[in-house]
Amino acid sequence: MKRLLSLVRPAIAGLLMATASLAHAQWQLIWSDEFNGSIGPNWVFETGAGGWGNNELQYYRRENATIENGALVITARRENFGGASYTSARMKTQGLKTFRFGRIEARMKLPSFMGAWPAFWMLGANLPQVGWPASGEIDIMEHVNAENRVYGTVHWQDANNQYASYGGNTAATVTDWHVYAVEWDTSAIRWYVDGTKYHEVNIANGVNGTDEFQKDFFLLLNFAVGGNWPGFNVDNAALPAKMYVDYVRVYAPVWARLIEAESFSAQAGVQTEPCSEGGLNVGWIDTNDWMAYNNISFPTSGNYRVEYRVASLNGGTLSLDLNAGTIQLGQLGVPATGGWQNWTTISHTVNINAGTYNVGVFAPKGGWNLNWIKFTRL
Repeated sequence: MKRLLSLVRPAIAGLLMATASLAHAQWQLIWSDEFNGSIGPNWVFETGAGGWGNNELQYYRRENATIENGALVITARRENFGGASYTSARMKTQGLKTFRFGRIEARMKLPSFMGAWPAFWMLGANLPQVGWPASGEIDIMEHVNAENRVYGTVHWQDANNQYASYGGNTAATVTDWHVYAVEWDTSAIRWYVDGTKYHEVNIANGVNGTDEFQKDFFLLLNFAVGGNWPGFNVDNAALPAKMYVDYVRVYAPVWARLIEAESFSAQAGVQTEPCSEGGLNVGWIDTNDWMAYNNISFPTSGNYRVEYRVASLNGGTLSLDLNAGTIQLGQLGVPATGGWQNWTTISHTVNINAGTYNVGVFAPKGGWNLNWIKFTRL
């Protein structure tokens, strides 16, 4: 939700246009609310009038959020309550679910009339400690009045401790279903409608004070009536009006690193040979032989699936370690595949703390070939 628009100070576009983007071909779902039958337990409802600085005309109530046909429905009504002339609902995951980086999306169908202001957005989890705008704000989707247009914006406290914002917008038939999303990493935040990017902001290295966007955020959904941005003329004939949310989903990027076996930094006892799958593989691996792969970085602490492309006539055993065996990650049996170039993939799950290591593959029992190793963050 835009706030205090009279204080908006234009940001320097040259600083904020991202110079490069990191595209993730795969995403892993880490949290969602599908609104199938009920509103999930990770939402809390805010109640009150005025919109906390936006001069909105409604009073937010829990009762205005319901489930209809597998979708969340926030209904704005013309009714007097708590000193306001309208009611609606505002919900958030603050204190229950926070997120840092990834793809955050919602499938939504929006109302469109004079005075409408539905939004899907995020605030920094440190809001109670530092206040706004120092907490940062990411508006994933905002729509005002009867426009066929949606907006994506960031708000923050810049390097001079001044309020700043930077936004973009795109045409959209808001009364139809669309997927509104941001993809957010350490370098940039990018806005999408149905998979088409329309806006991007550079946050790499905290440029222009954007270090707020390297921290945890929580989600919000609300439907305001009137306020600083849409104005104070409301088409009462359009009420009651409904904002529909089919789902909210949060994905983390799937991190993967493939290491060709022959790219070792050091080795003992092994040789390379042409591989039937292309390139080279490591062969002639006898008991107590090893390969080391230096300076392999793991971005986050947690579980990783490690896959090995192996071939063996009679089977054997391999083990994985870090930093010359000071951190042991486990052993895995290599099956007999029927030939030195009959390849299969074996895997196990290991736990690795974030950091950069020298990765070692050791042969407690030799008699196998290795084509590649692949690490995938789970």
